[in-house]
Amino acid sequence: MSSLFREARIDIAAITHNVATIVARMGVDVLAVVKANGYGHGSVAVANAALAGGATRLGVVDITEARQLREGGIEAPILAWLHDPDTDFREAADFGIRVGVSTPRQLDAAARAGVPAVHLNVDTGLGRNGAVESEWADLFAAAARYADEGAYSVEGIFSHLSGTSDEEDRQQGVRFSAAIDFAAQFGIDPPLRHLAATGGAWSLPELRFTMVRAGIGVYGLSPFGNRTSADLGLRPAMRLSAKVARVKRVAAGEGVSYGYLYRTRAETTLVLVPVGYADGIPRVLGAGAHVQIGGVLFPIAGRIAMDQFVVDVGDASVSAGDEVVLWGDPERGEPAVEEWADAAGTINYEVVTRLGNRPVRTYV
Repeated sequence: MSSLFREARIDIAAITHNVATIVARMGVDVLAVVKANGYGHGSVAVANAALAGGATRLGVVDITEARQLREGGIEAPILAWLHDPDTDFREAADFGIRVGVSTPRQLDAAARAGVPAVHLNVDTGLGRNGAVESEWADLFAAAARYADEGAYSVEGIFSHLSGTSDEEDRQQGVRFSAAIDFAAQFGIDPPLRHLAATGGAWSLPELRFTMVRAGIGVYGLSPFGNRTSADLGLRPAMRLSAKVARVKRVAAGEGVSYGYLYRTRAETTLVLVPVGYADGIPRVLGAGAHVQIGGVLFPIAGRIAMDQFVVDVGDASVSAGDEVVLWGDPERGEPAVEEWADAAGTINYEVVTRLGNRPVRTYV
């Protein structure tokens, strides 16, 4: 039982186990994605645990996140792939950061700054970042020229799947292979070719190429709607809990929280949980989200407020200071993150990633 008012307890051993499980299944290099503060788990702690599990390198969104890892003592190769159009990449060079680039302009800036290596980002159908096919010739020609001059190495080429369907993902794989073949015509033959994240790489071995980017699986959560973490041999790493702040007995027919979306049906006990949407709990939660108190599951009553929400525990004996588990490992009987995601009409990625700073991260 936690002694903290709000706690996000992160199981480091679970992260190491998850990465080792992914590495064993993939059979290629694994880049552990630790962007967004390690999906809300803490980027430096997650990075160390992932490297211990066999990840060969780390991925983040931008150079600021990469610098934070370096300042946290991480020495492994780091790739950052989303940049301000005016980025000059000197900070990336100073910290030895690999950069994902998708335009000749970015290649020019990377060469001037002296980054150690670049990964060429191509769009194979997601429509986000990356060079579209009509831009490949200019991108590959510029990359080859700078590589020949010794400005940096072209270490990788990459893209990202949409996850729409296996067939759509396979079609993106065909486009990615075409990009690799076209790059070879310019003398570019990078050792790291990465397209798939946890979901695509898990289901479609042909899309693993020479490296996969493991994201949600690192944290022990499933990317699939029809397979649980346990089905994949993964263990959820985050357990979010808080202390009961207040207990009160109320009569039947009492409204609870803003808008009275919930009214008590009988005399009952309400308990106050000091976590709200300022902490990342979705305000739009509908029916289906539960918390665990004393090993028993109870439903959330009414609207989530900024700093707190209410739980109806009926006639159960609950006291101020008792532990409330919002989510954790369902194999231990705790509510699953996916239950909260379903109740909010979103995905498990968002629920853990949006967790704010008031819950104290502790590492066990």
